[in-house]
Amino acid sequence: MYRVRNFISEYSILLIAGALAGLLWANLNPHGYHHFVEYPVLFNDYVGLPYEYWTKKFGEGYDHFHPDGATHVLSLHYLVNDILMAFFFAVAAKEVWEAVILKDGSLRGKKAATPLFATVGGMAGPIAVYLGLALFLGSDVYDAVNRGWAIPTATDIAFSYLVGRLVFGAGHPAVRFLMLLAIADDAAGLVILAIFYPSGELAPVWLLMSVAASAVVYILFNRLPRMMDKGKELRPNSTWVRKYLSFWPYLIAGIVSWYGFYLSGLHTSLGLLPIVVAIPHADRAFGIFAAAETHMSDLLNTIEHGLKYPVEVILLFFGLLNAGVEFSSISEATWLVLAGLLIGKPVGVLIFGVIGAHILRFGLPEGMRTIDMFVIGCVSAIGFTVSLFVASVAFETGPVQDAAKMGALLSFAAVIVSFVAGYLCKVEKKHL
Repeated sequence: MYRVRNFISEYSILLIAGALAGLLWANLNPHGYHHFVEYPVLFNDYVGLPYEYWTKKFGEGYDHFHPDGATHVLSLHYLVNDILMAFFFAVAAKEVWEAVILKDGSLRGKKAATPLFATVGGMAGPIAVYLGLALFLGSDVYDAVNRGWAIPTATDIAFSYLVGRLVFGAGHPAVRFLMLLAIADDAAGLVILAIFYPSGELAPVWLLMSVAASAVVYILFNRLPRMMDKGKELRPNSTWVRKYLSFWPYLIAGIVSWYGFYLSGLHTSLGLLPIVVAIPHADRAFGIFAAAETHMSDLLNTIEHGLKYPVEVILLFFGLLNAGVEFSSISEATWLVLAGLLIGKPVGVLIFGVIGAHILRFGLPEGMRTIDMFVIGCVSAIGFTVSLFVASVAFETGPVQDAAKMGALLSFAAVIVSFVAGYLCKVEKKHL
């Protein structure tokens, strides 16, 4: 349990602190908070928001700054959400990549079949509830909020894992099931962001730049040294590359890949994903919360360890810049997001889990009951981090976005729902 508490404290406490600070600031001084969020860090001709668009977002007072003819504005919000959050998603993608590609990866083979089916339900259920209730509320509401359908599909891995251990006990097979579901959910969320929420006009040909960067860095600094070391026990070429070049080739390739995403119109927070798959990785994974992960010395794990403290600070600013919502903004979108998470998640996970486990006969882990999947669905309804992010890209700045963000923040109600569901479903805790 220490490892879990350690992860929560490292990756979530600063995020929560930033979110609470943003929430307080936005309600005490909304004008000052908004200008802080959109503060121009750099005027330039290459990266950021178009200058005319930024002036509308910043509002009154934009003319106090002197762009000197620059066509783009790198605002504080853009810097965090579109550039720095790419490192957060790279860490998440690393876990997904290892789970899929490694021989003992948790999403490899038949053992992941039922959790994957449950993941489909955990996304289809919230979407159905969100859009269904929006339609029920009328065409005006539906037209205003329909772009937010993906917000309640998210699952916050860290918090859901902690709550899952508290509800089921550390030794319960449902905890591993929950982690498989959460990792698969993150993978699907990355795909949704890429396809349905582009940040500009799509020009997918520029993705060839990202693919080329990934291929070149993989061949020259990963594959080629290993081929040259074939039959050599000391692996001199791979060791030289690792010792003297370290992560630098991958950082340069990451910059190229990020710019390829920028030019393509896809959301740039995903710009480092093609590079993650090119980095030398371990032969096995112990899991995101396993103590052994801290001792892994392959380059991919070394980079992840090096990103730990920077990502903490990034999440602090992400919470500060995205959670600043006025309480008066609570509206239909808030309740739609909450309903999608608190109703759609548990029901969807249960229905599709039953299809996978019993109808298709993939089965459940030994010691796990069918009703446990409903409780897992309740736990996975904690959206928070990724839900906040999706809300920020699904809607333009304004009341609908604020209302949707409030729904993401209030998804912490799933913690209480999970304990109640665990009690009513008579979950028997199993400890290690």
